[in-house]
Amino acid sequence: MADTLTPQARSERMGRIRSKDTRPELLVRRAVWRAGFRYRLHVKGMPGRPDLVFPRLRTVVFVHGCYWHAHTCQKGRIPGANRQFWHDKFMANQSRDERDRAELRRLGWRVIVVWECALASAARRESTLRGVLDKLREVPPGSSP
Repeated sequence: MADTLTPQARSERMGRIRSKDTRPELLVRRAVWRAGFRYRLHVKGMPGRPDLVFPRLRTVVFVHGCYWHAHTCQKGRIPGANRQFWHDKFMANQSRDERDRAELRRLGWRVIVVWECALASAARRESTLRGVLDKLREVPPGSSP
C-alpha cells in the first residue's frame, strides 16, 4: 500500500510521536506512585535513559512502545512500505536496547521492561502492573532488607 502522505507530511507526523510521558508510561508511573514508590524520570547519563529510576532499589523501568522497539506482538510489525529501512531501524533499536540493559546490569542495576501491549486491556494492565510492583518489592541482590 502506498503512503498517502508526502514525505514532508509523513516526517512531520512521525516527529510528533512522543518519547516521554506516553500513555503507557503514565499508567506505570501512577501505579508505582500510588503504591508508595518514589522515582526519578529519564535520568540523563544512564545507559538508555530509563523511563523510571529507583535509586534506592537500584532498579530501572523501561516502558517500551511495541512499534518502535519491534515487539513480537501485532503492534510490532514492520510496515509494508520501505521495509528494509524499517527492518534495519528496528534491529538497530533492539541492539541498542540490549546493549543498554546489559550495561545497566553490569553497573548493578535491576532492569524491568514493560511493553505497551501489556497495558492495553484492563485485565493485562492489572496483571502487568501487579508484576512490576512485586518486582519493586523484592529485595535487590546484595542489599539488606
